[in-house]
Amino acid sequence: MLNLAFDTTAGSCAVILTKDEKTLAKNVQKMDFGQAEALFPTIKDIFDAHNLQPANIDLITVCTGPGSFTGVRSSLAAARTLGFALPRAGLTGVSAFEAYVRDLADEELAFYNAVIIETKRDDFYFQCFDAGRHKISEPEALNYDDIIDRLRHKKVTLIGDGVERFLSRPSGLSLHVIRMEDNLSVEALAACGDEKFRLKKTDYPKPLYLRAPDVSLKK
Repeated sequence: MLNLAFDTTAGSCAVILTKDEKTLAKNVQKMDFGQAEALFPTIKDIFDAHNLQPANIDLITVCTGPGSFTGVRSSLAAARTLGFALPRAGLTGVSAFEAYVRDLADEELAFYNAVIIETKRDDFYFQCFDAGRHKISEPEALNYDDIIDRLRHKKVTLIGDGVERFLSRPSGLSLHVIRMEDNLSVEALAACGDEKFRLKKTDYPKPLYLRAPDVSLKK
């Protein structure tokens, strides 16, 4: 099975093509802006390098956020366009939280596994999972003190691109593993998509917005 997975929700344009859960091609370009413009040319380059046509794809997996409003919207628009053009292919959304916790090795898992994602504000995007990678809280935007209150007196693994900033001040938490990531693993994103397809739990991609977009009216 060929799975095309991509993410433009944070600081990169990341695309991966897997076959039967093994990586055929991957392209990750770190960028703060321009992910939408880079996405389709990157996909085309991967297809051309492997002499593939879009019709060969069995599954499209897209990260649904949270992240920048424009990045989330761009990813989902691209995935839905491909899904409409390729009705034979499956289509599923995967949250960044799901992909981050999927990237933890079994020995890295604690009783509580907190995904902390950068918001580029004073707060963080946060969700907690158990040792079986099942969610035990809903996705939220929380400040530092609220997260500390949630995790105090628990054995915790932390993962995400917000972990470094979160731990820039003493936390007092009982930490099992710390994973400070620059970007979401696109391999983990694809693996989540493969699992949903295999279990027949594909989920039509919907944006995971945890706050209103940063906009202001012209004066």
